[in-house]
Amino acid sequence: MQIEIEDIVDQKTRDLCQAILDQPNLTSARERISAFIADDEARSQYEAVMAKGQELQKKQQAQHPLSAEEIASFEALRENLVGNSVARGFLEAQEELHHVQESIHSLVSKTIELGRVPTPEELSEGESCGHGCGCHH
Repeated sequence: MQIEIEDIVDQKTRDLCQAILDQPNLTSARERISAFIADDEARSQYEAVMAKGQELQKKQQAQHPLSAEEIASFEALRENLVGNSVARGFLEAQEELHHVQESIHSLVSKTIELGRVPTPEELSEGESCGHGCGCHH
């Protein structure tokens, strides 16, 4: 009996995965990620922003003040990154894929918690724009 249930859940999960892969917006997101991976300049800009951001974050965590020059340097790197259409497409694709993952996780978790498929209202309870948002919508 347990094996039959696991087989059914496995097949339905695979069907869901295929349905997700078949979505045009996800195909587009994967294409934008591939374009980014193939673009050395975009990857280099992204890596520079990430490295500088980590450096500044470590400095803040050590309770050292950030200079205006450090902040301006980071902002210039970030502006160059988002000015690159391939890099911007990658960042948008990452956000889209993250949203899909969060939506799926939320739906499955709430279903297990409630013992039934939740209503849209139940899914939106406690929803926010992200970590530290504070909008409480």
